[in-house]
Amino acid sequence: MYIKELSRIPGVSGDESRVRNFIKEKLLQWGIKNQTDSMGNLYAFKEGRGKYEDSGIMLTAHMDEVGLMVSSIEKSGHLRFYKVGGIYEHTLVSKPVKIGQQDVRGVIGAKAIHLQKKDERKKALEVEKMYIDIGARDREDAEKAVKIGDYVSFDSEVSTTGDLVKGKAFDNRAGCAALLEILQKEYPFSFTVVFTVQEEVGIRGARAAAHRVNPRIALVLETTGAMDIPGVKEQDISVKIGAGPAFTLMDDSFIAHPRIIERLISVTEGLKKPYQFRRYTGSFTDAGAVALAHSGVAVGVISTPCRYIHTPVSLLSQEDWRNLVEITDVFIRSIYEKGLKI
Repeated sequence: MYIKELSRIPGVSGDESRVRNFIKEKLLQWGIKNQTDSMGNLYAFKEGRGKYEDSGIMLTAHMDEVGLMVSSIEKSGHLRFYKVGGIYEHTLVSKPVKIGQQDVRGVIGAKAIHLQKKDERKKALEVEKMYIDIGARDREDAEKAVKIGDYVSFDSEVSTTGDLVKGKAFDNRAGCAALLEILQKEYPFSFTVVFTVQEEVGIRGARAAAHRVNPRIALVLETTGAMDIPGVKEQDISVKIGAGPAFTLMDDSFIAHPRIIERLISVTEGLKKPYQFRRYTGSFTDAGAVALAHSGVAVGVISTPCRYIHTPVSLLSQEDWRNLVEITDVFIRSIYEKGLKI
């Protein structure tokens, strides 16, 4: 289980190299052939025992996380920034961050509350009114440590309490960790695993990956926002932590192929594992790009429920994640053994 190790690595969209290098090191240790394309997608070619027989299956998970980028450096030495991906602005103030390849430490600040006007206190601060403080004396001092264009990731510790694990970037390092588990198993057939880039800024890496692999069937391993928290009505809870992996019927980017949903349900019930449906159709996943490749691909999405995604700290159930790995394993074996009429 590599969730903790992957969570600690900075990898904001467009800057996934350290995540990719960690995964590549594992692939080399296990003797798995791999390639990286010009966008940064990492392809792992899982060869089956004996004769090479490509099953036409592709599994994907994205490596990138939401974060920030330095946009300018003030005379005072404070850093202004852009958002990279969908971040909830009200979660940013006072959060520690790491900047650039040297992981320069900083903290996100804003005007002190006692200096804010009455109407300013009634609404969430906008990014334009925030800055990153690295303790620099002035712009010249700051430029010795950071530069415009440097990526900024959240500086969050990973920890566990019972079955729950807490950390940053579980969207979607949890999916990457699951694929690493799959790649360590033995199969009588061959398939391709892709660790994609830039999902959080418009499912960009998956577009290139799907055209390159040209699969018949694809399964996207994701995380999805769990809303089982106080103040949320039952009918508004999309998924719950501890209730099993979630299957997506549709979102803003695709509609799941019915045969894949049927097979996922059949496999999961055969394993006597819990599962749930994602009761939210907003947002997008790599499935939206994969489904439109070439003449079309049959795609499904299986996700680990995760509270507080796209914030500095997320929370998920290890049991949900382990069940996702087992369901994915049996699902792809079932396609090889029984076929899947599309």
